[in-house]
Amino acid sequence: MKIVRFIEGFVIGGLLGAAVALLASPSSGEELRSRLQSEVKRVQDEVSQAAVERRAELENQLNQMRAPR
Repeated sequence: MKIVRFIEGFVIGGLLGAAVALLASPSSGEELRSRLQSEVKRVQDEVSQAAVERRAELENQLNQMRAPR
């Protein structure tokens, strides 16, 4: 459960940080939307990769626990 909370915090923090940085910089509306979409995509990709890695770790741990001794 701690990893889920960490990922939630990571995603929310990343999105908020990106939004503040983009909104604070001078740019046109279209450029701002494009940059914001790119940043959201980047954060989604990072979270997806972290989830894939964590799932692999958990499956490995489960397989080790199921293995006969």
